[in-house]
Amino acid sequence: MKATKLFVASIVFSMSATAFAAGAHDGGHGHSSASGEPGKASEASRTITVEMYDNYYEPESINVKPGETVRFVVENKGNLVHEFNIGTPGMHEAHQAEMMMMVEHGVIQGGKLHHDMMNMDMGNGHSMKHDDPNSVLLEPGQSQEVVWKFSDKGNIEFACNVPGHYQAGMYGDVNFE
Repeated sequence: MKATKLFVASIVFSMSATAFAAGAHDGGHGHSSASGEPGKASEASRTITVEMYDNYYEPESINVKPGETVRFVVENKGNLVHEFNIGTPGMHEAHQAEMMMMVEHGVIQGGKLHHDMMNMDMGNGHSMKHDDPNSVLLEPGQSQEVVWKFSDKGNIEFACNVPGHYQAGMYGDVNFE
């Protein structure tokens, strides 16, 4: 099944940019109370290591309790740039359009992030800094932490919104206990 996901990702990623809507990147990356809020590492009840591959996560889903703060150690084990972003499906859909703009402007090129370009204006008065507390964007071999407090039960998932990756199956469910 994972080989199928990679094949589909290759097809989707190679589609023309016109297949994706380019939107304004507000720097929010879908951060809202609908998915929780930034947590404090000192309040984390546990640590979950999330490995990103081309194009799936290990683990593929996580279980949390409402109000629980979790420290995620996110590692990119793949060959492409990947994102770990906590949000609702609607937030991910909106963010995918924003991520497409990063590809169109050359900020993301396969396995490389052009960090110097992330501060430039993308033509809409906003940058592509990718510095929100619910999201990390990593090159191959990189790791970073996200500390998140899941405040309410809801339809929440973690996903990679690099163009084509979500469509290839690179998302996982957050299940409330």
